[in-house]
Amino acid sequence: MSAVSTIEWTEEFARAVDRLIDVSVDDYYNPYRTFEWPESIAPNDLWMSRELLSVHGTAAEKELSHEQLVELSRWESVNLYSLIAHGIRELLIEVMRRIHTPGYEIPTPYFHHFIGEENEHMWFFAEFCLRYAGRIYPDRRMVFPTDERAPEMNNFIVFSQILIFEQIGDYFNAKMAADTDLPETVRAVNRIHHRDESRHIAFGGKLVKALFEEVRRTHSPEEVEEVGQYLRGYIDLIIQMLYSRDAYQDAGIPNPTKFRAAVIADPARAPITARITERTNNFYRRIGLFH
Repeated sequence: MSAVSTIEWTEEFARAVDRLIDVSVDDYYNPYRTFEWPESIAPNDLWMSRELLSVHGTAAEKELSHEQLVELSRWESVNLYSLIAHGIRELLIEVMRRIHTPGYEIPTPYFHHFIGEENEHMWFFAEFCLRYAGRIYPDRRMVFPTDERAPEMNNFIVFSQILIFEQIGDYFNAKMAADTDLPETVRAVNRIHHRDESRHIAFGGKLVKALFEEVRRTHSPEEVEEVGQYLRGYIDLIIQMLYSRDAYQDAGIPNPTKFRAAVIADPARAPITARITERTNNFYRRIGLFH
């Protein structure tokens, strides 16, 4: 796969990279010593904020007992953390393809911090799932672009997918980190991930904006519009993954496939999805991709 970038990085971008490296060094922690893993989490506690559950606001939510909602929160958190763990593995592969390659000399020093931090995130989310649920859900593989497109377009799409994935995940992390009704272990993994992801998202936004400027210089408006449609579809894919048949089944919900279809189709979910994706959609409007 050719990933060579011909972009001319600005001094502002280079300074931002230096600042983020300094913060990463100053904020470094050892995750293997940071977390206190209790033997179990209280069985009556929600593991995910109720407003973040996939059934929130729907007719289906009203049909579930409190005990069923607690059980669903357990498995929807496992689904979320499994998605994050698998997604991190895939994005790490793509960043590794580009580190120390021609064109990426300026962002490469930060890539080292990014790779190290994301590897640690993958570990603690997987550790949570294995300790408290005994399993990680199967990989719902994210599809990254192939050589069918020009290298600069592939690069833009890859780092856009990483940014979108991080922004949507961070919506959940930030809210659960602040939710005092959740168990401390749940809040801790979300709080630490949110802290690190704030840097990654800041970096990703600057990187994606620079890559998009290169795409606009070298591609037709029709090609730019096509990639916009592609990324809208990717946003939809991430949202669809939050409605997990596996989670519904493990929560003991009868006919989980039918239940999933009903929840997704419920009109109450549209404004909730809009809130989850607001930051992402606003970003792509600001840089001129979405209209």
